[in-house]
Amino acid sequence: MANLSKLLGLRIKELRKRNKLTQSQLAEKIGMETTNLCKLENGCQLPKEENIEKIANILNVEIKELFDFGHLKTTKDLKNELFEIIKNATNEETELFYRIIISIKETVNI
Repeated sequence: MANLSKLLGLRIKELRKRNKLTQSQLAEKIGMETTNLCKLENGCQLPKEENIEKIANILNVEIKELFDFGHLKTTKDLKNELFEIIKNATNEETELFYRIIISIKETVNI
């Protein structure tokens, strides 16, 4: 599992996007530089205590909701879970997973 700063950053980013705010807009409302907000969202640093309250207010959530990131997973965590599922799959399940992934990849052109 990722560390606290990474998970909090992902959560802030998720809530910012839900509120249809750019990094620049949120940073301005908080009163910080956009580069510092970028560092927060990337998990490079934790917000100061006074900024946690500002962020929660601007994003229309309670402070505790900023730390509700049980549903968030890093790409590394997702890949590890997928590898574990595939590793334990039957031959038929593996073929099905492959067809599903290829179909999705072709549909969204990733």
